[in-house]
Amino acid sequence: MKAVVFDANVAKYIRTLLLGKISKKFFYNRFSCIALKDIPEPDLPSENYVKIKTTYAGICGSDLNLIFLHDSPSTSPFASFPFVIGHENLGVIVEKGKAVSEFEIGDRVIVDPVLDCDARELPRCSSCQEEEFSTCLNITEGKLSPGTIMGACSTTGGSWGEYFVAHKSQVIKVPDTVKDQEAILVDPLASALHPVMRNFPRDSEKVLVYGAGIIGLLVIWSLRKLGSSADITAIAKYDFQADLAIEFGANRVVKPKEGYLDELAKIAGAKVFQPMIGDKVLLGGFDKVFDCVGSRKTIRDGMWLTKQRGSYILVGLASVVESLDLTPIWFKELNVKGAYCYSTENINEYRMSTYQLALSLIQQHGIPYEKLITHYFKLEDYQKAIEVASSKGSEKSIKVVFKFL
Repeated sequence: MKAVVFDANVAKYIRTLLLGKISKKFFYNRFSCIALKDIPEPDLPSENYVKIKTTYAGICGSDLNLIFLHDSPSTSPFASFPFVIGHENLGVIVEKGKAVSEFEIGDRVIVDPVLDCDARELPRCSSCQEEEFSTCLNITEGKLSPGTIMGACSTTGGSWGEYFVAHKSQVIKVPDTVKDQEAILVDPLASALHPVMRNFPRDSEKVLVYGAGIIGLLVIWSLRKLGSSADITAIAKYDFQADLAIEFGANRVVKPKEGYLDELAKIAGAKVFQPMIGDKVLLGGFDKVFDCVGSRKTIRDGMWLTKQRGSYILVGLASVVESLDLTPIWFKELNVKGAYCYSTENINEYRMSTYQLALSLIQQHGIPYEKLITHYFKLEDYQKAIEVASSKGSEKSIKVVFKFL
């Protein structure tokens, strides 16, 4: 089968980093850590697994971080090389183990990519016992090679390949009423819902969503679809992102330009001060800040834009951040929270997987896929797809997907 494979060793990693300083294309050309290859189809690890033929696969921001080597090397023990990239998925079951009775050959399905204790066929760890699957403690053990999610594990394959395998506990059948283009957006919607559900604002609160890529836009969209009347300010770099942020329910949009901290301070009712050295700081701010970027600037400004004892939620995939001043954490007594992947959410008195919640919201409201999916590519054109996905301003890209049919 054809698949885009990530294979890194120390020499290749350093070489790619150095060449990448010349041109970003060195991160995804023939000298890089990724390549389109012909590899064997993955085998079923046990009779509790199914094999899925991919029909759609999305390019996630985390995939781009991987390709451009922005991820911290500290996470390398929690992956197994080489692996097929991709966790945003939609496909059809083509093979199933003898212990799988819940699904049939031909079922159209999505797969929650988290490789927890259930997927590894181990007794549940303390996190998995609490249904907090994204913080599973056994991500290097059991039936599978190391990997936090599908798309970082050599055993399962990934959605940037023609076939991948999944444990029956991960699989969700897609209702006939949900279109393919809607189903492939379940993963980014779940990534937005997880921080939203864990930090749902009161209607009286002021919320800042920093970043208007796919996750930031879906944070806004999900807040409104879940009934929030909170005052939402979005920070969007590009006009096309700003337009969608307003359409999805933001009260206003601010551009991250010179003097934007003063503009945001007025919105939040905060006071701005100029230190003797360095950038401006704030007293007061927003009740909740969802940082959907995770860069040095957004983390620094995002924490200062959070009010005293407010919540700063890091949704974007931050890695090694040099020279970051952590003063606002203690000075403002911030609640600093991370949001990794998806898990299980509280819905009134019920518990539901974030993936299932995302699918249910799409069933109930639909999702404007025609505005969110901006580009489609064949897998063979993966280099062009990466180019487009990483050039949001010039290409006006939001979600870029591979179409296998």
